[in-house]
Amino acid sequence: ASSALGAILAVLASLIIAANALVAIALLCLIQKSGSKGLYFVLNLAVADAMVGFTVLGLVMDEFSQPFYPPQIFCVLRMAFVTSSSAASILSLILVACDRHLAIRKPFHYFQLVTGLRVGVRLVGLWLVAAIIGFLPVLTPGFQKTSTGKKCSFFGVFHPTYMLTVFCVGFFPALFLFIYLYCDMLKIASVHVQHIREMEHAGLAGDCPPSRTTSDMKAMRTVAVLIGCFTLSWLPFFIASIVQTVCSECFSYKVIENYLWLLGLCNSLLNPLLYSYWQKDMRLQLSQLAAGVKRRVL
Repeated sequence: ASSALGAILAVLASLIIAANALVAIALLCLIQKSGSKGLYFVLNLAVADAMVGFTVLGLVMDEFSQPFYPPQIFCVLRMAFVTSSSAASILSLILVACDRHLAIRKPFHYFQLVTGLRVGVRLVGLWLVAAIIGFLPVLTPGFQKTSTGKKCSFFGVFHPTYMLTVFCVGFFPALFLFIYLYCDMLKIASVHVQHIREMEHAGLAGDCPPSRTTSDMKAMRTVAVLIGCFTLSWLPFFIASIVQTVCSECFSYKVIENYLWLLGLCNSLLNPLLYSYWQKDMRLQLSQLAAGVKRRVL
């Protein structure tokens, strides 16, 4: 069973790293062409998801090295890196949603508001918050559990109080923020559609180009897909973990760590695939990269 889990983690980690590395290369090319600062948030999402894959590779080594009972500080640091990279991925999703929300709410002031300095400050703040979330048990030993001589795992090294704090302070506020942003985007888009219809009835439809509404719908579609996959991937893990911290006999730790956590990790693989599928510019850039590689190989 340990070897099977290790094989699944190895394949998943490899796919996560490969997919996000390819998307990151395509995004760098798009940034050079368009100069759009908002793409840096998507690039940061790809980097964070790739880091999730790299941290999982460390757990793969543990699975194939059974029996392997590392010291407690080793497990705490390893799981801190896993938690930090996962937190950075979730926070990057929030920044992407906020960026699309700002583009819809204030389209005429978007490029003045989203400057290189502001983007850099937000990204630095994002990684600082992610590091604090992940390494809080290292800084606060009270959030650590006494080592039981088992392999590294969330529930093996982190105290239930820390797990409950992260879930209630981190995950659910992020989910509520996603829902609020999307509902507000729907409201703004409906106002735009109503305004266009009013102008059509007045015979002024030619003065209001439909590209604006089309771009709004594309942004809403992208955000909706990312939010939906985020919820489906992580919600079962977080709910089961909260129940586990309250009632230790309600769930098996192995079910949460071997299955529900794997489902959450799949979100780091779905993000680059879905963004590449739903964004036309990304599809064109990936096809150009593939054509360039094909020409060089042949």
